[in-house]
Amino acid sequence: MGVEEQLKIFVEKTVPEWMSKYKIPGFSIAIIKDDKLVYAEGFGARNVELNLPATPNTLYGVGSITKSFVALGILQLVERGKLSLDDPSSKYIPLKIGIPGKPITIHHLLTHSSGIPSLGTSTIALLRGIGIDFGIPLSSVDDFYRHINGAQNEIVDEPGKRFFYLNAGYRMLGHIIQNVSGMPFHEYIKKNILKPLKMERTTFSKEEFKKDPDRITPYRRDKDGKLIATDFPYPEVKVNPEFSFLAAAGGLISSVMELTNYLSMYINKGKFNGIELLSSELIEEMQKIHVERPRTYYGRYGYGYGWGVMEDFLGTKLVSHGGSILVSTAYLAFLPEYRMGIAMASNIAGFPYAAFAQAVFAILMGRDPEKDVPFLRIQKKMDLLTGLYQTYKGLSKVEVVSKGGMLYLVQKGYISEITVPLIPEDPYMESNKFYILSHGVKQPVEFVIEEPGKIDLFIERNRYHKVK
Repeated sequence: MGVEEQLKIFVEKTVPEWMSKYKIPGFSIAIIKDDKLVYAEGFGARNVELNLPATPNTLYGVGSITKSFVALGILQLVERGKLSLDDPSSKYIPLKIGIPGKPITIHHLLTHSSGIPSLGTSTIALLRGIGIDFGIPLSSVDDFYRHINGAQNEIVDEPGKRFFYLNAGYRMLGHIIQNVSGMPFHEYIKKNILKPLKMERTTFSKEEFKKDPDRITPYRRDKDGKLIATDFPYPEVKVNPEFSFLAAAGGLISSVMELTNYLSMYINKGKFNGIELLSSELIEEMQKIHVERPRTYYGRYGYGYGWGVMEDFLGTKLVSHGGSILVSTAYLAFLPEYRMGIAMASNIAGFPYAAFAQAVFAILMGRDPEKDVPFLRIQKKMDLLTGLYQTYKGLSKVEVVSKGGMLYLVQKGYISEITVPLIPEDPYMESNKFYILSHGVKQPVEFVIEEPGKIDLFIERNRYHKVK
């Protein structure tokens, strides 16, 4: 069996299973290798009410994937001599906060190393877009900088020392693009990136999105898990073009098919169809770790310019970025050395994109994803351990549930209910040994698996048998 056939079997088995598990209405995927499309498909519904199918051409809000487009735009201006990465950001925008003598440069905004923690600009903008308003003004350029410049006391560290993912920083970068280029942010990106890449349906315009026949209905879930159809949360950029940089943190709309053009440009070191959007040297700078983040299963990990960078995924560099606007999510990843990339999107949050991309790459590299992608092993173990357990004659019952990537022990007594996290003794859960904390004291918990259908759980004096 060929690699591409193995890939197809894996995708078409796993995607429906995970969509069911994570309650995903619609999902689209496209995979490329050596500038060739090796797989593209849609699963589920882009609109549940009308039962319209998702396709590889369906338009989604791609969220923070937008940031790599912003970084590319900034570096184009650097290459043209319009600005320097070492320039203080305040040279181009009215940013007034910071540590005296230690300016926040463009480099610091690109790498989320300004020293400023999240200021909630996306929380305000996105929730307002779906009808939840905090009453904080954020409707103009002046509103935006009043919010930012009022946060002097929020600064945690000097620039360059620490990673704080800052959506407001990329909005400021969008404003810098706007001020330096002399055109609204969204128009600059369209002219200098989207048009050369032939991404003709990709847009920041809510109006254009609504007119497109192959587009998602964004969804969220209420507290009871019911799907609620919503509007695209970002405002129309054409109504207030001078403030279109509000969309720079995550307002782009695209399809996985058009995003493969974007991936091809990176795989080809800045070129697409013979057109150079950026020099190979600056493309490489985008894909370097400029600030460290917590290490992953695969070792050193950090942030470049608009991209997350994993240095040693199965012996090669993996570059990626996800994005969420609460009601639509997406993920891009590529392996520069192996010239392969993947684009995925769904019309609700929750799909474990990064692990899925790693599994796809493992298959294309001729590896076994079950062995080489820890998430798959961990998820399989968690699925095995979850369920209802009871002691002798059912006198005591506990439930093991999976939530947010962790296992929890839920004990429903006759008088009260207790829920505690099960903390694994080893990160891959291979020992089947866990512990819970009670008033700071570790209490061991152990699963004994004789076979998949026969599992015992030991907690202090009690032996529980899995019954469901």
